[in-house]
Amino acid sequence: MKMTKINIKNLFLGLMLIGGASFLNAQTTQTDSANNTASTAATSQSGNPTIDGLKKQIEANPKDTEALAKLAGAYQEASDWTNAINTWKKISALLPDWAPSYYSQAYAYQSAKDDANAKLSYEKYIATVKPEEVEQNKKNLAYAYFYIAFAEQQSDPAKAKEHIAKSIQYDPTNQDAVKLNKVLNS
Repeated sequence: MKMTKINIKNLFLGLMLIGGASFLNAQTTQTDSANNTASTAATSQSGNPTIDGLKKQIEANPKDTEALAKLAGAYQEASDWTNAINTWKKISALLPDWAPSYYSQAYAYQSAKDDANAKLSYEKYIATVKPEEVEQNKKNLAYAYFYIAFAEQQSDPAKAKEHIAKSIQYDPTNQDAVKLNKVLNS
């Protein structure tokens, strides 16, 4: 049990170091589906050495969550959202209580322009963050609540108001959240 906790912490730290740029760009990265398709085709045809090496490592040990996380990050770097999503799902199945995998799934879904699944993954992320992890996850929690509020502003304004209030509670400096809050409460 102690070994699992250490590995999860190491995995989280590794993700922050390796995929930090991807996590930070979750709010601003946009791609179009033609580019996604081209990138996916190029990745599978070009034989990206990083991806190929990680695939071999995972073939040898399919439960190697650190290698899976690196693979998911490599897919994200290549804008291969389908494989990134599928890999994050594998990690979530192996580590169902590890919140960052749901945030990363949401990011990949959002990048693939699958808003419904992005919203569901952000909701799962919020539900999975443990109380003792809230402080270190404030920025991501703020963005997750903002995304959900933005998605719900037309269909459920009352719920959107609750979510935007939570977003601002976690990050009062997010100007997009402040603007949405004004719109929702005017």
